Amino acid sequence: MGDVVADVRVAAIASLTPLEELDGDPFLVDTRSQHAMCARWAAEHGYVVTRQLRVYGLRPDHQALWTDVESGQVDLFVAPNDRVLARALVSVPDFEDECERRGVRFEFAGLEEPVYTARSKASVHRRLSMPTAGYDGC
Repeated sequence: MGDVVADVRVAAIASLTPLEELDGDPFLVDTRSQHAMCARWAAEHGYVVTRQLRVYGLRPDHQALWTDVESGQVDLFVAPNDRVLARALVSVPDFEDECERRGVRFEFAGLEEPVYTARSKASVHRRLSMPTAGYDGC
């Protein structure tokens, strides 16, 4: 019989925080690092990330959150931490209630956030401010 843990499919939730907030809280703006944290957490548990969500102020019952759950593509939600989730959704308690109602697990990765220097903030700024120019963040 196969390993049940490997069959757990995860949706990683990141917050789409405005670029103007980069100096005040760079991690909230850096969706790439948010998703990387979720992917690390999933890998440590033997899970696989099947969906990356980038949302800001979304209602907890919004279809964008639940389509992949309903189609069997997602078994669990993970967010990097409570700050990210509070920005991503309009109500964390309502989201927790919705997860419970639908029988879907929810976790916080809770790993250490990256340290942001002036250089790394500049890199995030370039990546987010020039997406249509083909800049890939390298």
